[in-house]
Amino acid sequence: MMGPLVRAACASGQHFSTWRAMRSSQRVFVGVCALVFIASVAATLAHNASMSAMGALPMPGGWSMSTLWMPTCGRTWARTAASFIGMWIVMMAAMMLPSLMPMLLRYRDAVGTRARAGRLALLTVLVSGAYAVVWTALGVAVFALGASLATLELRWLALARSVPLAAGVVVLLAGVLQFSTWKARRLACCRAIPSLAADAASAWRYGLRIGVDCAGCCAGLTAILLVAGMMDLRLMAAVTAAITAERVAPDGARVARAIGAIAIGVAGWLLVQAVSAG
Repeated sequence: MMGPLVRAACASGQHFSTWRAMRSSQRVFVGVCALVFIASVAATLAHNASMSAMGALPMPGGWSMSTLWMPTCGRTWARTAASFIGMWIVMMAAMMLPSLMPMLLRYRDAVGTRARAGRLALLTVLVSGAYAVVWTALGVAVFALGASLATLELRWLALARSVPLAAGVVVLLAGVLQFSTWKARRLACCRAIPSLAADAASAWRYGLRIGVDCAGCCAGLTAILLVAGMMDLRLMAAVTAAITAERVAPDGARVARAIGAIAIGVAGWLLVQAVSAG
């Protein structure tokens, strides 16, 4: 029989081996996330360049409509929708990955002791896939709404003229939302440490849940991006920084309120511009 010291030494060796394997797995995970982020940023930049080359349609009220909402150059509606959704997926990967990665790390820490490296990687893929399904479904809904509004704006000049004012109102409401208890609850959900079984069904459900929570948490900032310039790289970077800051900062609720104050200030400027332009 092994003595207590021998058993303790064996247990320590096993713990060290497990810790080293988890550290190695985490490094691989971070490396994969970095590669996905770089690839999605590159794809977003390439798509932005192609859309810029296609130009925009000047509209009554002094604004321009992006061609991503309508079939141009002989494209069908199906091809236009597919192009938008493809762009949406890579853009959301670039924008959301910096704030999603800490959530995935918390998940891996929570289930890592009950799953080997290969299984942990599979579970992480399932969580990420379910999260992507939620955002892809949201992209489909956004395109349907955006394309419908674009069609109406092309037909009704009065509606087109009201777009700058409506954009200012949307930014204002998004700023106010940052101060709400609803926003604070969504942030808390995004920061929660999961207590889950290390199985595929639980991983998929968790991915769907954080996808819905994340979409709700980002609703106001996503709305700002949509109405103020979806293909504006500077705005995209600012929204990405805002989403990441309110998720990872020690006092996320305070950061969210600061972002809301900035959004309200920008909304005031947009509303003044819209009213003065008539």
